[in-house]
Amino acid sequence: MTEQIVPDSERNSLSGGLVARLPQRLRDLALLARFDRPIGWWLLFWPCVFGVWLAGAGAQPVLLGWMLLGSIAMRGAGCVYNDIVDADLDAQVARTALRPVASGRVSKRVAWGWLLALCLVGLTVLLQLRWEAQLVALGSLALVVAYPFMKRITWWPQAWLGMVFNWGLLVGWTELRFDNWPALAAVYAGCIAWVIGYDTIYALQDREDDAMVGIRSSALAMGARVTGGVAAFYAGAVGLWGLGFWLYRPDALVLLALVPVAGHLAWQVATLDADDPENPLARFRSNRWAGALMAAACFVVGNAGA
Repeated sequence: MTEQIVPDSERNSLSGGLVARLPQRLRDLALLARFDRPIGWWLLFWPCVFGVWLAGAGAQPVLLGWMLLGSIAMRGAGCVYNDIVDADLDAQVARTALRPVASGRVSKRVAWGWLLALCLVGLTVLLQLRWEAQLVALGSLALVVAYPFMKRITWWPQAWLGMVFNWGLLVGWTELRFDNWPALAAVYAGCIAWVIGYDTIYALQDREDDAMVGIRSSALAMGARVTGGVAAFYAGAVGLWGLGFWLYRPDALVLLALVPVAGHLAWQVATLDADDPENPLARFRSNRWAGALMAAACFVVGNAGA
């Protein structure tokens, strides 16, 4: 282990442990793509599962395997791009100052090359999809490119992140079917509210540094009302998910399927301590389980009676 591991690395995870054992040069590239922090690709992957399982075509393990690989590669590419754009800002924030580009251990030229390599993996995954789903996937590129700049121009960059991180829902659905868009739109809107909630929790770690260097976030916008704000967005997420499920299948079963994920999100809010340095990160990371519970709900609703 070296001190050149960023503070929020998941060192106890399998990926975090493997990254820590790499030679420094390879470790820096892995850190740049956040391979030590698998929560990011879990949160990118789960909406893909939502779309596939809600479509009602069964488990689709091969398709989901490709989408998992794409989530890991493209989340890594997005992080590399974000670090290139934000290098000067990252250097001024305690939690991000050790990132490879911000600290100067990886040059921007090398970072761009690594970004291209990750995008080639993403292209390989893209080519496994039908052409309609390929077009939907490519539609996310403008959102991805613009995202790093949102924190400079709006107090709600988390909303933009919500559109980006849930795009896989649209791709997974379009790969399998082309109907019931109102139901899909409601579930997608609910996912955006979910992301605003959990990324506001994540942003609690950086409130002081963000305010000092001029970075905007929903955590700063909510101020002392952050717990209530997160609760409101989580409630909105569950409500919109329920609406989407009902539009898809008007049956009491669809609302019961949401009880586990609703309970988990309620637990996050009830136990959130914005003043504890470790609590927000732990609550944020617990959303991998929220995603799993929502995926299970989508499978039940999409495949009930199939």
